[in-house]
Amino acid sequence: MKKYFKNKTVIVTGHTGFKGTWLTLFLTFLGSKVVGLSSGIPSKPSLFQILKLSKKIRDIRVDVRDLKKMKIIFKKYKPDYVFHLAAQSLVKRSFKNPIYTFSTNFLGTLNVLESIKQLKKNCISVIITSDKSYKNFELQRGYKENDILGGDDPYSASKGCAELVIQSYCKSFFKKNDKKRIGIARAGNVIGGGDWSEDRLVPDCIKSWSKKKRVMLRNPNSTRPWQHVLEAVWGYLILAIKLKEKSNLHGEAFNFGPNKKENKSVLKVVTEMRKSWKAVSWNIEKQKEEKESKLLKLNSNKAKKKLGWKTSLNFKETIKLTIDWYRNFYNKKSNNYNFSINQIISYQSKTKNKL
Repeated sequence: MKKYFKNKTVIVTGHTGFKGTWLTLFLTFLGSKVVGLSSGIPSKPSLFQILKLSKKIRDIRVDVRDLKKMKIIFKKYKPDYVFHLAAQSLVKRSFKNPIYTFSTNFLGTLNVLESIKQLKKNCISVIITSDKSYKNFELQRGYKENDILGGDDPYSASKGCAELVIQSYCKSFFKKNDKKRIGIARAGNVIGGGDWSEDRLVPDCIKSWSKKKRVMLRNPNSTRPWQHVLEAVWGYLILAIKLKEKSNLHGEAFNFGPNKKENKSVLKVVTEMRKSWKAVSWNIEKQKEEKESKLLKLNSNKAKKKLGWKTSLNFKETIKLTIDWYRNFYNKKSNNYNFSINQIISYQSKTKNKL
């Protein structure tokens, strides 16, 4: 994979977030010249700061809603690849601040597309949206890329809006034979080491259990397509490579989710985590008015068929890899940067994806 990204200029928006940091780390490992765009550090602790990635990339503070500044940065650095991850990504927070959620996720995506449009060179872009982009009827089958978009909560709806503007720009301004190609990525519920976001299952558990406190579970029976962050990041990288090779993939959306049998309830996740983290406990929170969907599954057959992407980790391996990272962090066993790089190397060695 290094031959595709080594010495290439790559813009990553949202590079200080959980997924953005893992993607940035992976790209630097591959030898890319990463330009990270972010409005700030989204959590404390922060994986980005723990790994000291600001020393290894061009680290820029900018709000994706600021079109003027975004266009200046894109024009200056002339990226070969763009990965757009910047977002307000929390469902619960979207109820508290819907205007910020819509402006960041919709207008921010629009500004990234405008910044790409002005480029006068080849550029491959992967726009990351969400599994929650789908109108969720809580079906037993996994959602396919051509299913109806637009969720009920503000976060899901904002991601559905972003998808519409991407599709519009692909058909209106970026033709299939154009120098600029765009792909859309929808991943499942991503977990892994170094996530300290608010109102997310694994970070909530780790923050509470590390202090020997009980964690509060909001929706213990809700089922989600849980997957390790490296599965999603690997999918984004493969999509970028295939977009470069095949013009007919331009404008296409792809699901990157776990196998059907790996969809588990919240309660099963914490039960599996308990096997690797001693003395854990939890309480069930009474359901509030802001309701989240209880069932969500993804069908990733399109990515398997057209991109050759496959999941490489089962549910237990995903949980173990996650807990191993946190245990190393809290026990201060080894350097966090080296430990994270070793997890990338280990994942690469067992991946089932052939390039």
